[in-house]
Amino acid sequence: MFWKKRRKQTATQTRGVTIWLTGLSGAGKTTIGQAVVTRLNELEVPSTLLDSDSLRLGLCADLGYDEEDRAENVRRVAEVAALMRTAGICPVVALMSPYKEGRDLARYRSSSRFIEVYVDTPLAVCRERDPKGLYDLYAAGRLKNLSGVDLPYEVPQMPEITIRTEHTPVPAAVAQIVDAVASLRQQPISA
Repeated sequence: MFWKKRRKQTATQTRGVTIWLTGLSGAGKTTIGQAVVTRLNELEVPSTLLDSDSLRLGLCADLGYDEEDRAENVRRVAEVAALMRTAGICPVVALMSPYKEGRDLARYRSSSRFIEVYVDTPLAVCRERDPKGLYDLYAAGRLKNLSGVDLPYEVPQMPEITIRTEHTPVPAAVAQIVDAVASLRQQPISA
């Protein structure tokens, strides 16, 4: 019976959309991502969070934080997100992804069903939040290769959505992202 019910659905109802949250450490990517997943699931849109911290415990455990390993981390996550999207799941990716090239690859792998969300939080606010203690470790000289500090973070030039977390509460950010997902899910699938 389940398969018959699925066959009656249109392609736009069964295909996913990749939501790619990018921003500095402490910007609020995971917080927003978790809230988006919760809301999408409430709306019966299958979704899951692909969070950098969790992925680095398993799929990307062999990678470090130099430029080459960061690029490979983004590549692996982009591939997983593309597979999920094709299976009809909306992967919500919370990943710093500091380089434009990596985000472009993720966009390419997800075709036209991709929403780049720049979680725009000033460095000073990220330092105040510092949920992982990375900025404190850097200040103490015990950490190097921190994007936005001693490594570049290439700010997205044309994201579909920019969330300025200083001025936008999480529920408003979630509503904006969920509306964009709904709009894409209504469009015909090109790939």
